Amino acid sequence: MPTSVPRAPASSDVIEIERALNRISYLNSRVRQHDRLMAMAGLRLDRAAVALLRQMADSDPMRPGELASRLEVEASHVTRQVQQLQRAGYVSRAPDPDDRRAQRIELTPAGRDAIDRIRATSSRGVQMALAEWTPAELQRLATLFHGMVDDFLAHATT
Repeated sequence: MPTSVPRAPASSDVIEIERALNRISYLNSRVRQHDRLMAMAGLRLDRAAVALLRQMADSDPMRPGELASRLEVEASHVTRQVQQLQRAGYVSRAPDPDDRRAQRIELTPAGRDAIDRIRATSSRGVQMALAEWTPAELQRLATLFHGMVDDFLAHATT
């Protein structure tokens, strides 16, 4: 059953925030942007692999099902991606200490190096784009973005 949509119209500020988020999403999801990032990082990974590596880098080792849930994708997608990343040496499987029948996925040193290179390359791009911003503006933007994401996550789970 779909959730109800508020009947009151959104404020003009909320409309502009939504527009800006869509622009950011579009810019971030372009294939050409991804290809440029991979070339600059010296890697050959598809977008799904990068999303998986980013999620794993920010978490403790986890079961594939948990990883799929966090990425909001089907478990079969994660299974295929993990197999490819394991063959490439970026991730490994280890027995789950809580259930020896299950396995947890974790980054290998090569996987950690890859995500560090991706993040460094991506951060340089953001730094160049925001070079004219003051440190106070950057700090305020980071605080607002994190607060917004936290609110989105809280709203998504209710």
